[in-house]
Parts: sequence; C-alpha cells; structure tokens
Amino acid sequence: MRKGLFAAMLLCPLAYAAPAAAQSKVSIEQNFADSLIAMPKEELAVSGGFYVPAYSSVAMSQGKLRVDFSVTLSVHNASETRPLVVKRIAYFDTAGKQVENYLKAPVALRPLATVSIFIPTDDVRGGTGANFLVDWAATSEIAEPVVEALMVGGVANAHYAFISQGRPTRTASRK
Repeated sequence: MRKGLFAAMLLCPLAYAAPAAAQSKVSIEQNFADSLIAMPKEELAVSGGFYVPAYSSVAMSQGKLRVDFSVTLSVHNASETRPLVVKRIAYFDTAGKQVENYLKAPVALRPLATVSIFIPTDDVRGGTGANFLVDWAATSEIAEPVVEALMVGGVANAHYAFISQGRPTRTASRK
C-alpha cells in the first residue's frame, strides 16, 4: 500500500502537465512584441526569400538509431537603420508537405531585431528532411537578413548542436 501511495505522489504532478503539442500556441506577435514595429506605410519595393534546412530527426548508427532534435529558427534583421518585413515563415516535412505556417499576417522587425520559432524535440513531424521557407521584404535596399536554424539534441551522455544556414531562394529584387 505504501509503495502505491508513494508512486501516486510522485506521479501526481505529471497529471497536471500538458504535452508539448497540446499547449496553446503563442504567436510571434506576442512572443516578440519588443522586436516588432508598425508595418511601413511605403511600398515594399525589395523582396527575397530563404530556404532553411532543418533536422528534427537524424539517423545514426548505420540507420539503426534515430536521434530527435529541437529546432530553433531565427530570422535576424541585419540592417542597422531599416525595418525588415517578414512575410512568411512556413515549416515543411521531408515529403514537402507544409506542417505549419507561423504568421497570420506579415510583421515588421526593428533594425537589428530577431524573431524565432521553436520546435520541441518531441515534435518530429518534420522528419529528417524538414525545412523552412522564409519570405521577406523592405521599402528600399536593405542588408540581407540572416536566417539560421539551430538544432540541439542528444543520446545518453552525448549531446549535439549544429546550425543550418538559410540559402537565398531568389535574389533580393525590386518589384
């Protein structure tokens, strides 16, 4: 009886913990309010896009072991003086199917500001070939944004962290 009661006391806090997937999502607008400013009123004359490989799962040990990673996608406005408009942040799985769209509407980043997307280790919807597409725009010429994904995970006592840099999908161009 005591062992059962002790086990119940230990497990009781877990009854109140919600799984990561079931937790309510907080939008970029809420999470990064200090990084955002009002959308520019001028026409968005320059635009571009990035493809960012991400690895929510990686095969190891001759394919016999799968290691899952958390993924943090960061979009940095590299301009010291101009806002950067982020038009789309979309997450795709190995088959190219869209898993998630993270923006309801475009957002404007302050100069040198950053927004991030976090995908927890237990969210393996992206698989071994996951990727992001990030579309951006600005009112005039601007330093190209820096877009990267950081993967962190481990097996037993071994921990791994690596970065995947975004690659332009189209050259920044005037409309």
